[in-house]
Amino acid sequence: MIYTVTFNPSLDYIVSVEDFKPGFTNRTSSELILPGGKGLNVSMVLGNLGIASTALGFVAGFTGEEIVRRIEEMGVRSDLIPVGGGISRINLKLKSIEGTEINGCGPQIGEENVKKLMDRLDSLERGDVLVLAGSIPGSMPDDMYRRVMQRLEGKDVTIIVDATRDLLVNVLEYHPFLVKPNHHELGEIFGVELKTREEVVPYAKKLQSMGAVNVLVSMAGEGAVLAAADGKIHAAPAPEGRLVNGVGAGDSMVAGFIAGWLDRKDYRYAFAMGLAAGSASAFSELLATREEIEAVYRQNEEYM
Repeated sequence: MIYTVTFNPSLDYIVSVEDFKPGFTNRTSSELILPGGKGLNVSMVLGNLGIASTALGFVAGFTGEEIVRRIEEMGVRSDLIPVGGGISRINLKLKSIEGTEINGCGPQIGEENVKKLMDRLDSLERGDVLVLAGSIPGSMPDDMYRRVMQRLEGKDVTIIVDATRDLLVNVLEYHPFLVKPNHHELGEIFGVELKTREEVVPYAKKLQSMGAVNVLVSMAGEGAVLAAADGKIHAAPAPEGRLVNGVGAGDSMVAGFIAGWLDRKDYRYAFAMGLAAGSASAFSELLATREEIEAVYRQNEEYM
């Protein structure tokens, strides 16, 4: 079974406002509400590819209930833990001004809630896949990812981590099967600016030397790089297409990689599927469907 963990899921309220004016009343020209959070995005894209997964994490209040309702409607099994006090966050994303958003803080998550999650993680078995993705709420211990991996050490669970800076670096000693920083996040770890696929390669290898088994680096329009466990480097430019919505593209890449790896146990194919899924979501209003991912894959079959 595949499990994804989203510690601070959200309802994303995505709106367009023509000619937005600060300080004035503005009216939307389009509106969309979607469940959000990196782990949930991975689960939803896996579901679109016909692969079942279970969503773990925390929800609260009426927004939490709506998150659960929506992901289950999409075919994702919810094992999200209800917590008292506060509500799951609402994130406002202003689609008409790229990169403009206001994210909520989410509920308070106490140690008793963390214990419930840890108890559920204890049921994972050899061959299961666990995806740890996204930020940690301020009310939770900042070593949460490390605590999860320490708890599961020796159980032969395939663990994938999509996080930034210390959250990522602090788990490397437990040898996650895959880590997926983007090139900006990779550069921040080592204090450098990375712009090209060639520049990314040595730093991806450094993460491997620090403990990561595979390192997949997403680079938006520049494509992606995979430093694979077999010593090979796979790199490719982004497939051609019109950027519609970059939100969730990196999470879709993780889902595509998982789908490809489970299907063939081949790093080149897993990389190609990850690149196709990430690009397909970037070219779509919503997270990519199977048909959209397959279309991008076929379009770039000469690399595949």
